[in-house]
Amino acid sequence: MSYPLLQLRRAWAALAVVVAAGAAESVDFNRQILPILSDACFNCHGPDAGSRKAKLRLDQREGIFRTREDITVVTPGDPARSELFLRITSKEEDEVMPPPEANRQLKPDEVALLRKWIAAGAPWGLHWAFTPPVRPEVPALPKSVGATAARLTPVDAFVGTQLAASGLAFAPEADRPTLLRRVTLELTGVPPTPAELDAFLADRSPDAYERVVDRLIASPRYGERWAWDWLDLARYADTNGFQGDPERTMWPWRDWVVNALNANMPYDQFTIEQLAGDLLPDATREQKLASGFHRNNMFNGEGGRIAEETRVENVFDRVETTATVWLGATFTCARCHDHKYDPITQKDYYAMFDVFNQMSETGSAGGQRGQIAPVLDMSTDAERERVKKTTAAVEAAAKEVEAFEVTKFPRPEGRPLAESPDALKLPGNLPATLAKVEPRRRGVDSLLEAIPHFKTTEPDPAYAALLQKLLTAVRARDTANSNITKVMIMDELPKPRDTFMLNKGNYESKTDVKVTGAIPSMFARAHGSEPGAPVSRPLSVADAGGTPALPEKRFNRLDLARWLVSAENPLVARVTVNRAWQAFFGTGLVKTAEDFGAQGERPSHPELLDWLATEFVRSGWDMKALHRLIATSATYRQSSRVTAALYERDPENRLLARGPRHRMPSWMIRDQALAAAGLLMDKPGGPSVNPYQPAGIWEEATFGKKTYKQDHGTALYRRSLYVFWRRIVGPTSFFDAGARQVCTVKVARTNTPLHALVTLNDPAFVEAARVLAQGASVAADTDAARLDYVFRVVTSRLPVARERTILLERLARLRTQFAADPASALQLAATGEAARPETLDAVEHAAWTALCSLLLNLDETLSRE
Repeated sequence: MSYPLLQLRRAWAALAVVVAAGAAESVDFNRQILPILSDACFNCHGPDAGSRKAKLRLDQREGIFRTREDITVVTPGDPARSELFLRITSKEEDEVMPPPEANRQLKPDEVALLRKWIAAGAPWGLHWAFTPPVRPEVPALPKSVGATAARLTPVDAFVGTQLAASGLAFAPEADRPTLLRRVTLELTGVPPTPAELDAFLADRSPDAYERVVDRLIASPRYGERWAWDWLDLARYADTNGFQGDPERTMWPWRDWVVNALNANMPYDQFTIEQLAGDLLPDATREQKLASGFHRNNMFNGEGGRIAEETRVENVFDRVETTATVWLGATFTCARCHDHKYDPITQKDYYAMFDVFNQMSETGSAGGQRGQIAPVLDMSTDAERERVKKTTAAVEAAAKEVEAFEVTKFPRPEGRPLAESPDALKLPGNLPATLAKVEPRRRGVDSLLEAIPHFKTTEPDPAYAALLQKLLTAVRARDTANSNITKVMIMDELPKPRDTFMLNKGNYESKTDVKVTGAIPSMFARAHGSEPGAPVSRPLSVADAGGTPALPEKRFNRLDLARWLVSAENPLVARVTVNRAWQAFFGTGLVKTAEDFGAQGERPSHPELLDWLATEFVRSGWDMKALHRLIATSATYRQSSRVTAALYERDPENRLLARGPRHRMPSWMIRDQALAAAGLLMDKPGGPSVNPYQPAGIWEEATFGKKTYKQDHGTALYRRSLYVFWRRIVGPTSFFDAGARQVCTVKVARTNTPLHALVTLNDPAFVEAARVLAQGASVAADTDAARLDYVFRVVTSRLPVARERTILLERLARLRTQFAADPASALQLAATGEAARPETLDAVEHAAWTALCSLLLNLDETLSRE
């Protein structure tokens, strides 16, 4: 087809579309147009210069409105003169866009939207997440949504306005027992006690619920509940990972998180101390400990591993975790090339890489196994005293050996053993390990070689006994030193390390492009700086002890941390409040909590998200105030009951026309069972514990090198937060949990029979059921009263008549079954290590145990209603 005829055909086709469509309609660029361009166009015409086709870039204004050789990509107001519209409506295979072989093709309604947008003048805008949040006015709540003024918050005004626009209304408030159970689990991770339920039901004051929320937020259990989410983000575990999976001591950092949350440390300070606490002026030990956040990553110390490869991969992890946690950005794409959908260049990636490239970590385990330098000594008085005593014992034993060797290995008086001809004639490694090493410095391996020699080959029982005494002392000292609590933390090299961009992320393939620490260029441009250059003007940001000013040259971790929580950053507050919303409602206002970029989902309630973000900053980054605001809202307090019509219209509850309902995380289900039975141990902090676990799990995963040693006593009943987490095989009682190998922002909820196999058969759950049954035996005298007791403990309500009938019938059948098999009854009734009253009939105990297990596995019990 000739060029004039092609142009004429295009003009007539476009004119026909415009005439048929009529007047242009308004279109929201960010909500309707940008997602289409991102999905269908940016892969070939987006930020990644390496894959960009026809030198056409559609993610920037200058590319969209470009004119070249009399062809304009988009002519505002005129689809007929817009090459973009002509291409997407072309019938010719060699010119239609996207091309026929592309995976993503435009739908008819998307083509219509693009035409409307162009006809409306093609209004342009930056992606919503990359513009600073502007605090919207709180709207007046329409009366049609059915909320009472006495319990409204600004949250409800935004949600209610959108409900009214959708022709919906708030659901009624949940009943008081359900509401108390919901918020107690939400804020503390454990259910309310019967006494707490009684007190709440008896309190009819208007602010009774708000005072409950305040009590829960002030509870030490608050920090333990919310620390779990942060540990998933921080990829916290008690081992390094990979095949050897050596243990590490990071639990003091975990306890720092719990304490910081309980103390309501402002989130900006919480951020700065974890990213750069070691760089703060006159940093305290606690601030240095906080910097362990970025030492929680996996560490590959396997034999034959190339140290520099490990070091570079660790830096990659720190860059990408920082971007995910604080920016909601998918930086990983830019490790190898410019991001295909968001304005994040490969140079941006390595500018942040440079920030984390300046610590002394070498990538080599250096014989330290699980504790890779730099480390912070967090030893206790008892640990230090043990080292002191065992070191003194080594010195004493070494002096005895040294005195004996003066006679056994003659040499000139005052001269070292290495000058003794008899010592140098010893076989094997003994001249090197004995003659040339003074006794106090000899190690376990050298002594293990020497002792058999002087027991059998050249028998000298007295000398062998002294060497054995020294070996025992050395082993005790080494054990004491290895048990010193040391935590891996961050540090900074005195002389900066040069950073070069890597070709496709290969540590061996450095390019000649040198970069220095800087914020991503899309933010620098917004500040008026050159792309890739750091911001040089001061920022007004509250920090944890330093001057709130950014450097004119290279950013370090402290500069980055301060910038993240500065007024210039549009993302951190939004990303953080969105994760809080996700915790309460199961889904964030932005469903893709890990991705606020062009490929992420637009907020369901954008004005609410921005109001919460600005309110969070205005409050002084007060996390407890944010949680209180959400928990006391009418939106949160709604009943979760849903009609078939509403469920069909809004199955994921994105419109928030009902309260949240979702299955609890597995760690919370375990804690709930322990709490219901009265077994939960409230001891805070300390080393991780090993509760019940099937035999052989560790052994199989580590080729027999690691053996699981179960704890006993109260350690079995510590909160799930304190359970030892082996990175290559996590605790077996947790399902749908973050793997703790990489940063996890949103844990998927699945539904498989494996879940029930845990909650029905794991010893922790069976023991909780039988201890709960023991409690019922002394709480009441009749079956009905005992049933009411356990049902209320587990669900925070009494059973209705039909439920009571069904459960009592089940109890009768269980009694018959166990009476026919008393051995099985006794086995079930004795599950676990908690004491069992010998006076309690085994058949009766087993029947009630099985019934309590049933109640602990009700859908209502496993869910936050």
